[in-house]
Amino acid sequence: MGKTDTLRTGYTTGTCAAAAARGALLCLQGKEVHRIDLTLPGGDTAVITPQSARLQADAGRCSVVKDAGDDPDSTHGAVISAEVRLVAEPGISIKGGAGVGTVTRPGLAIPPGEPAINPVPRQMIRDALSDLVPDGQGAEVTISVAGGEDLAKKTLNPRLGIVGGISILGTTGIVVPYSHDAYRESITCAFDVLRAQGESTTVLSTGKSSEKSARSFFSVLSEACFVLMGDYFSFAVREAAGHGMQKIILACFPGKLVKIAGGAGCTHFSKSDIDLVFLSEVAAKTGVADAVVSEIRQANTVRHACEMLEKDTLKAVCTRLAEMALRMLSDEAGGNVAGEVLVLSYDAEVLCHVC
Repeated sequence: MGKTDTLRTGYTTGTCAAAAARGALLCLQGKEVHRIDLTLPGGDTAVITPQSARLQADAGRCSVVKDAGDDPDSTHGAVISAEVRLVAEPGISIKGGAGVGTVTRPGLAIPPGEPAINPVPRQMIRDALSDLVPDGQGAEVTISVAGGEDLAKKTLNPRLGIVGGISILGTTGIVVPYSHDAYRESITCAFDVLRAQGESTTVLSTGKSSEKSARSFFSVLSEACFVLMGDYFSFAVREAAGHGMQKIILACFPGKLVKIAGGAGCTHFSKSDIDLVFLSEVAAKTGVADAVVSEIRQANTVRHACEMLEKDTLKAVCTRLAEMALRMLSDEAGGNVAGEVLVLSYDAEVLCHVC
């Protein structure tokens, strides 16, 4: 693995699955497996040390521990295993074992009924085995993930209709620190599902709490319409517009609202700061007293600042911020969609709804 500035890059679940498959077949052929050399889609070579590799009956089995580098990834540390058997029929078939999810809804890169192993990882697995499978034979590969069903609860899989485990993902084979590649890919997948279901409205939430309140407020919308965008405001809005959404609704709390209204395309703490000076300026333009404006400038957090305001004043300030966020949304979407912003209090009450 390499480094981005001072941060280590890591490997995707797809790379780990492909490496495990290669290690399993090498083991089946009687080789001792202490390292696995794997060519990544971009042409670079990954050198991976397996956790274990052993022969069992007529199959080879190899396990790899996913190292996501310095990316805060829910699958970091997951044990991804492959079991490989040689079969008489030529070709390489790929199955999902325990801990790998199954696709149940249309609109994803993999059709319903298939294991959630995306196209690039599938090709990586085939490429990893192609030079090892004897002429005239084929291989059957089963990928599994220890504890994958529990890990999946921390991902977007349940809302995408992927059940029973995690997805095997990756387009480059490498996880770039703080790019959250897998999360952004899941956002894209969510819009693939929405488009396939013929939906034209999406609600983008910054977290589960804001989404819960948004679900109650927009109760007529189907479950698939609610997309957890996390910190990726600009990316999610562009993906929504690119997938033909005609209405994009942002649901958030004041903290994220301040960042978005202030121009942040990504609200992750490593990418944008809470600008209390900006918030104080907006409060001043809304008519908040000078003494309170000064207190806001010295607040510890946005939540702290909100506690300084009377409820009606807080609603007025949030309405002005929401109007600014709505303009940001429109700009990111290219101006071709309707937009709304729902702002929630930290007690999960609606502070404002701007259309």
